[in-house]
Amino acid sequence: MSARMSTRRSTAIAAPLLAGALVLISPGFPASAGGVAQPRVVSADPVNSTPHVLDGIVNAFALVGGTVVVGGSFSQVRDAGAAGRLPRSNLFAFDLATGRVERGFAPRVDGPVTALAAGPDGTVYAGGSFVSAGGAPARGLARLRVADGAPVPGFSAPVNGGEVTSLVLHDGRLYVGGDFTGIGRTLRTALARVDPATGAVDPSFTVTPGGGLGGEVKVSAMAAARDRLAVDGSFTTLDGRRRPQVGLIDIAAARPSVTDWHTESYSAACKEVFPSYVRGLDFSPDGHYFVVVTTGGAKGSRKLCDSAARFETYSRGDGVRPTWVNHTGGDSLYSVAVTGAAVYVGGHQRWLNNPRGSDSAGPGAVARPGIGAIDPATGKALAWNPTRERGIGVKAFLAHTGGLLVGSDTTHLGHEYHARVGMFPLP
Repeated sequence: MSARMSTRRSTAIAAPLLAGALVLISPGFPASAGGVAQPRVVSADPVNSTPHVLDGIVNAFALVGGTVVVGGSFSQVRDAGAAGRLPRSNLFAFDLATGRVERGFAPRVDGPVTALAAGPDGTVYAGGSFVSAGGAPARGLARLRVADGAPVPGFSAPVNGGEVTSLVLHDGRLYVGGDFTGIGRTLRTALARVDPATGAVDPSFTVTPGGGLGGEVKVSAMAAARDRLAVDGSFTTLDGRRRPQVGLIDIAAARPSVTDWHTESYSAACKEVFPSYVRGLDFSPDGHYFVVVTTGGAKGSRKLCDSAARFETYSRGDGVRPTWVNHTGGDSLYSVAVTGAAVYVGGHQRWLNNPRGSDSAGPGAVARPGIGAIDPATGKALAWNPTRERGIGVKAFLAHTGGLLVGSDTTHLGHEYHARVGMFPLP
């Protein structure tokens, strides 16, 4: 998630996809990147129906019924195969089955959208660095109707002193991460839980990140599965307990608390310009493990800079080590989606399987420009290699029962023109 949301499944119905795959849509229930199991690796040939984002960057996806909501920093989109441009202010939606941009959903959002979460009753939560959305004040966090883009009455959660970078809706609670100092009149540092209907801050959730690297305390990414919330960011402690850049929170308890899971794997510095270098994370569909991806620079196999690493969720103690690590050899990874069949990673990497590379292809390295897939068991790159124009990198994945959505800042995916949004279907 980067998996930024949680998944609740129910009885599913099939909807046709232009590429010939089937998309399972769960009526009335949110779906998202985290926790979606797929039986096999997706095709390397993207579907032809996804719309094009004509400028800027795509940062986040949410799947609300059969509608894909897309957030980022952009101003224009167009349908695949069409010439006409449609103005969209950092947020738009399209039909998953047809790829057609939804004309009724065009809320004006006056700043970048960096996080999305599918909400109940045909709504979506949007987080970022804006101050209004859909014609109403909504500093950093908004809830909008997907049918018409209007704000949902009764929801208010203005963010103070920063922005929202991650949202997770899990078991009827909305988790909010970023670099803020509070929500509404309640003080919260970088992490909060709010009522999904009203936006009121939950007083029982008080886990506080601290010890900011580079002077900043920030939650970069979150994912939820079963009874755990995983968080990463520029902190060194959670509730005063040492947790350098990554930690797990028990969210099943009446008063959530930091678990005994503790790794020092991200305590070593990378480059001075990256005091914090963790970026995306996502749980496996069964919740037993999660994968963290990083930036940071080529620093060899003894550090986890520019890497993807698997950790077991229910390991305990101070010496937790990764089950495996896959190094790029000097290029950043920003996003990850774990489906059981594969661990998809995206950034601006040139290679995987490259622990001995330093901005070069070392022994055993395989070319995986911009996007790749890793075997969840072995940690080695799978043969899947569609390629992607590298640019800044992949900032958003969304795995669903019909395929894998990809959001970035570039225009070519799988050797085809797919501007900033693309989708690989299940074969």
